[in-house]
Amino acid sequence: MPRVDPAPTYTMRQLAAFVAVAETGTISAAAERMHLSPSAMSASITELERALKVQLCVRRRSFGVQLTPTGDFVLLRARALLKQAGELESDALGTGGTISGPIAIGCYPALGPTVLPAMIAGFTHEYPATAVEFREDTQNRLQMQLENGELDLAIVYDLDLSPELRMLPLSTREPLIVLGPEHPLAASDRQIHLPDLAEFPMVLLDAPPSTKHALDVCRAGGFVPDVAYRTANFETARAFVGRGLGWTLLLQRPSLDVTYEGLEVVVKTIGSPAVPSVKVVLAWHQDARLSRVARAFIEFVSQSGRTS
Repeated sequence: MPRVDPAPTYTMRQLAAFVAVAETGTISAAAERMHLSPSAMSASITELERALKVQLCVRRRSFGVQLTPTGDFVLLRARALLKQAGELESDALGTGGTISGPIAIGCYPALGPTVLPAMIAGFTHEYPATAVEFREDTQNRLQMQLENGELDLAIVYDLDLSPELRMLPLSTREPLIVLGPEHPLAASDRQIHLPDLAEFPMVLLDAPPSTKHALDVCRAGGFVPDVAYRTANFETARAFVGRGLGWTLLLQRPSLDVTYEGLEVVVKTIGSPAVPSVKVVLAWHQDARLSRVARAFIEFVSQSGRTS
């Protein structure tokens, strides 16, 4: 007779054991994380493989644990299931109206100092039973983490985003040119004419999507920039400009036009040719099952202007 009971033959604890082994790389390290004996940990993996009727990993004493291709696939699903199980528990505890539980939020590094602190401070003040896990990364990796379910939400630029993401606009940024005070174009009161920058070296903020955006803006100005230096750090780019090592193009402007060394920089808007503004958005995957905490965060941000 075919099985009619929809309950799976594996357990959440077995899935948690498998995820721990995959993340730590060894049975012993995973056992320590989960406060189990190595033999119990190994048995959990064996039982999970038996329940799923697949081999999830290859265990070698000298080389730790290697996931099979099927194991890589199951790992993504296991993480998602464990996350949903945790959210179910949090939702059940919060049915009386209390918003509680964890939320994982990603942010593009250049936006972190100005956008996210006020959001997190305000949200956790309004919902003190929540716990925000925050991580910064390049935008392409943040998108991947949204797709894999590792992040609930991410604050990013509306540049090269997947059509599978849903977005809540937060604010708008205008591309800015940052020059050292001694730069020949710094003394003028007029806006920057992009082709005038072609003959000068550039400091490129080399962190996707800023890399492609800056190069596209230069291309709109009719030139390929002479990139003298590359950095993935927003403040390093400004520091190099302050030392006269080149100009840079940024979307984020700090509150003060000085570097960490106390050196001045000159910030100018672009006059011609006209370049489009860029939106800052709160993004999540369209297929994500958002927790009550994630939905509350979206609602909190959308109620009023939470960013500058």
